[in-house]
Amino acid sequence: MEETVEDPPTSAVLLDHCHFSQVIFNSVEKFYIPGGDITCYYTLTQHFIPRRKDWIGIFRVGWKTTREYYTFMWVTLPADLNSESAKQQEVQFKAYYLPKDDEYYQFCYVDQDGAVRGASIPFQFRPENEEDILVVTTQGEVEEIEQHNKELCKENRELKDSCVSLQKQNSDMQATLQKKQEELETLKSINKKLEQTMKEQKDCWETELLQLKEQNQKMSSENEKMGVRVDQLQAQLSNQGKEMEKLVQGVQDKTEQLEHLKEENGQLFCSLTEQREHQKKLEQTVEEMKQKETTAAKKQQELMEPRNKKTAVEELLVQEVEHLKAKVEAGKACFLEKYKECQRLHKQIRQLRAATRVVKQDQKSQQEPMGMGSQEPPVSTVIG
Repeated sequence: MEETVEDPPTSAVLLDHCHFSQVIFNSVEKFYIPGGDITCYYTLTQHFIPRRKDWIGIFRVGWKTTREYYTFMWVTLPADLNSESAKQQEVQFKAYYLPKDDEYYQFCYVDQDGAVRGASIPFQFRPENEEDILVVTTQGEVEEIEQHNKELCKENRELKDSCVSLQKQNSDMQATLQKKQEELETLKSINKKLEQTMKEQKDCWETELLQLKEQNQKMSSENEKMGVRVDQLQAQLSNQGKEMEKLVQGVQDKTEQLEHLKEENGQLFCSLTEQREHQKKLEQTVEEMKQKETTAAKKQQELMEPRNKKTAVEELLVQEVEHLKAKVEAGKACFLEKYKECQRLHKQIRQLRAATRVVKQDQKSQQEPMGMGSQEPPVSTVIG
């Protein structure tokens, strides 16, 4: 058996499952002379496509699987399968690798899947002059040869029937193949359109994604700025709140001062009223005393001294009246001073209220854009 670097692909498929009509062997001799190279001629049928690992083996007649080859040669792939010359192929076996016995052998074309695609008629390796030698065979050998010939004839008929069936199957498969090719072309066209549509959609999505990324970056930057602005406004609001507390406390202090001044003013007013009443009484007393004095003076003048001389009692009464007038004037001055102080406090309170309203409006205008509610602190508005 031939020693090669790489064994050919074989299979354990039995003889009944092989297809022998796709490759046809031509010009096969009945016998070949030992010691010389032999050339195997074969024809590829119309729809058979050879492949790189196809091979032609020499098998002893009676083989069952492609593993039982004696020797083999790789086939040569034609350059152009559509040309007529490509269908006619040949391969040469070297004499060194050929069988040395006179058994019957045959050529078999085996594809790279290990399936037989064609088989030749049987032949022998024997000398040319061997026909002149008397061959003595037994009856049993003759019967065996006849039986083998019958089997070969039967196989030949089966191969012919199989060839017809395969040709019909091949024609049907060609029609199916043509239909599938048309469907494939249609699908390719649809696929091309879908790929174009997908490419356009992908470009559109990428553009939208880029725009969204830019918008996201802008929003992030704006959010950072808004965060800084919110912190600033919160700090400002906190400061204004503290100022508001100070103003409210100032208003409360001023209100308390005003209440205290009102009380003092009331007390002063009561004191002034009492002094006025006391002054009226004193004035009445002075008038009475003057009248009495006048009467007494008249009497005294008449009796003792000139009219223009005043008595000691009248002098005392005049001094007391002057003293009371001074106290009344001092009370008026104090009352006017307290009244001015009250007016000044009223003015400060109005200014504080105006400042409080401005602060509240600023807080409200700053809180409304940020969605924050505003609550005014309680401010006492009790003003006398």
